[in-house]
Amino acid sequence: MKNIYKKIALSGGVLTLSFGLSAQAQEEVTYNSHVAQIINENCVVCHREGGIGPMQLEDYDQVRPWAPLISFKVARREMPPYAYDQHIGIQDLEGDWRLQQEEIDTIVAWVEQGAPLGDTDILPVAPVLPDPSEWNFAPLFGQPDLIVASNSYDIPATGNDLWSKEFVDPGLTQDRCIKAVQVKPRGEAKAVVHHANSDVYIYNEDGELEPYGQLTEYAMGKWGELMPKGVCRTMPANSLVRWDIHMFPGGVGATAEGDMIKDNVVEIGLWFHDDDFAGQEGIYKQDLRLYPMREGYENGHLIVPPHGYTMTQGFHTFDHPVRIDSFQPHGHLRMNAASLEIFDSATGRTTPISQISNWSATWHHSHIYDPEVAPLLAPGQIMVIKQWYDNTDKNPNNPDPDQWVYGGSRTGDEMSHAWIAITHLDDVGYDKLLAERREAEMRSLAGSDD
Repeated sequence: MKNIYKKIALSGGVLTLSFGLSAQAQEEVTYNSHVAQIINENCVVCHREGGIGPMQLEDYDQVRPWAPLISFKVARREMPPYAYDQHIGIQDLEGDWRLQQEEIDTIVAWVEQGAPLGDTDILPVAPVLPDPSEWNFAPLFGQPDLIVASNSYDIPATGNDLWSKEFVDPGLTQDRCIKAVQVKPRGEAKAVVHHANSDVYIYNEDGELEPYGQLTEYAMGKWGELMPKGVCRTMPANSLVRWDIHMFPGGVGATAEGDMIKDNVVEIGLWFHDDDFAGQEGIYKQDLRLYPMREGYENGHLIVPPHGYTMTQGFHTFDHPVRIDSFQPHGHLRMNAASLEIFDSATGRTTPISQISNWSATWHHSHIYDPEVAPLLAPGQIMVIKQWYDNTDKNPNNPDPDQWVYGGSRTGDEMSHAWIAITHLDDVGYDKLLAERREAEMRSLAGSDD
């Protein structure tokens, strides 16, 4: 049977959506038999009593009134909220929230058939809901080996942006390699914490504090960071953590409370490798850095005109081979798209790595590449980062299209950079990874001949 096509009118044109419904069209699709499991596994984590979703979707009676909207949102891949374009660049990601196309087709077919309940003797499997106060990586690694907490602040219900910049001693007595890291605003603090950056400082030979590197970065909605096998993001002994926390009274996005938040605390959870990990053979250094974009600035400044658009881009290269482990674009309310590419000056070829065409400041994601496909850069190849900004009334996140928007740290300003985790290789490590990938490709090709 042919695919079914739907046209959905949008402000600025018509979007044509194609749904492959051949399998579903041959049988009745019901909530109890087909749809409940999809919603329970992907939606209820937010859409439950006390969750951040605007409605509850814990049973059929709650889901049924919203069925047409659910179909619309999942068909456009607006829900679950993980903006990452399909069919462009690398698609194998850790912590990927996106639905499979088959799951989307099932939901759309169910709504087309009238959203029936189905056999009442079939009881959908109840969702396994994590405690919202629990650490995301606890099921994998247990509780964090170290928790670094900020000082406590009361954040008013209204007012201007607030920042806290402070040093905290985590009490680390030996160098450790980080396996995973998550930043978690405690309790209701998630409503007002715009971002929470953390840097590591160490004492030099003269007893003076100097920056060592970035520990991690948090922005609204971020899941966390996982370090791939064979890399060490080091946290040195006797180091200090410098917090840089940006808070917005009243809250931003779906979690906004509009109330005073008392005892606002942000925590970093750290999971470490074993003590001897860094000394093992074949372990390479990884770091997380802010990579700026300055091309497209006017007179050295980021400016988005009223009712207008702006695009920025940045170019970064290395004098040694590297692997790109993750990509996290950053901007504020007018930013709406981002991309990562690799340009090879020897061939003149540009290779797309990641594209986010519907980016939103209310859901920041560190797109963590599967290590087996994470992009490798030879010396001289260029990492190209691009971001786009929409200051018109067509941007649903735009609070005021009449304003001139400049680069700055306030929520109403804009930023243009990406947080990127890089593993720094040598020639031996680079050649080894290339050989492993060629071997895997040959095995795949041989298997396809069967």
